[in-house]
Amino acid sequence: MTKQEIVLANQECLFPSVFHYYAEPLVLTRAKDQYVWDADGNRYLDFFGGILTVSVGHCNEKVNRAVHEQVDKLQHVSTVFATEPQAALARKIADIAPGRGWKSFFTCSGTEANETAILAARCYTGSTEIIALRHSYHGRSALAMGVTGHANWKAGPPVQPGIAFAHNAYCYRCPFGLAYPSCEIRCARDIEDLIRTTTSGQIAGMIAEPIQGVGGFITPPEEYFPIVADIVRRYGGVFISDEVQTAWGRTGQRWWAIEHWGVTPDIITSAKGLANGFPIGLTAARPEVAEGIKKLTISTFGGGPVPTAAAKAVIDFIEDNNLAINAAEMGEYLRGGLEELKRKYPLIGDVRGMGLMQAMELVQDQSSKAPAVAETARLMEAARERRILIGKGGLHGNVIRISPPLNISRNDIGDFLHALDASLAQLCAPVLHAIR
Repeated sequence: MTKQEIVLANQECLFPSVFHYYAEPLVLTRAKDQYVWDADGNRYLDFFGGILTVSVGHCNEKVNRAVHEQVDKLQHVSTVFATEPQAALARKIADIAPGRGWKSFFTCSGTEANETAILAARCYTGSTEIIALRHSYHGRSALAMGVTGHANWKAGPPVQPGIAFAHNAYCYRCPFGLAYPSCEIRCARDIEDLIRTTTSGQIAGMIAEPIQGVGGFITPPEEYFPIVADIVRRYGGVFISDEVQTAWGRTGQRWWAIEHWGVTPDIITSAKGLANGFPIGLTAARPEVAEGIKKLTISTFGGGPVPTAAAKAVIDFIEDNNLAINAAEMGEYLRGGLEELKRKYPLIGDVRGMGLMQAMELVQDQSSKAPAVAETARLMEAARERRILIGKGGLHGNVIRISPPLNISRNDIGDFLHALDASLAQLCAPVLHAIR
């Protein structure tokens, strides 16, 4: 198909809700390592990685080799049969999970992983009530949208019974109008009042992203999750860490983002970067929580030989090449560059994130913090013109999300920052001229 035929087929044959970032859809045809190419042969430096999914580079040779070998040997069976790839992956996850004896259930997506986690929490506790966070995103099924605190991503009935939304630790836009650390982490302590006033007082659990992805890489202070997890457990609930975007060394140094806060969750979910683009979802739980699901269950495609072989190869590659360490070191270099851009351009109100999960929140001015929505869209286009790919998010769509592969180099980051600087200069030139 030609580029025009591809665009036309998308317009005529896909749901209208399937959207594209750019005014003119970007048609990609191939990729390798940190680069992708469009239908016109243009090469782009990919600093979004399929929404934090390409963890070890596009078409990683070790991962692809494991997939090719598995496809030729055993392509598909359901979970009613045991296979080596699923068993090996489950064993590896049990070894690196932040606890002992963890059990895994594999599905095809982060949405399914979160559904399974909530089911496990409800079965284990005997309660149905779930606490979720504002600005969160947990998937596109009815239940996952029900616990998503983000109107832009909630279709159908806006509210489901048994779900209460707590304030998140959005320090840049504190819901209480306070400042850290004098705030004494009021957003975390307010969760106890939320439970006592909007639930029966006996909850099934709380689901939270350690760093909110679609919400705009909102990163809490170090005290937040220890306080929250303690409150949730005191009221009978389990703590679910949604690591669909944050796991596998993405935030630097550790396998799981929640480990940065010294919290051991009861359930962890993940997907995306686990298999470098092959469809997989993971729900891992403490053994007693996993045993709470008494009835039989299966997954036709979850835990299939091919995606689990890919996932094990990804974990091995990250481990063998110390990519969690690289994410920390390169993330520090990237963060320094973004902070320098913030000092240079008033359009940037906040820089936040951890490791190779960094964000810039764009504002019309740094005093009012009014979201710079149109400017964000223009920056996306300007970055495309300079052949770099970035993402966006946030409640207002004014947050630039940056998440290159974990094996990205210092030179790549330097090239990226140079192109991003030029893109920002294009937008801010009239403002800078007026200041001068």
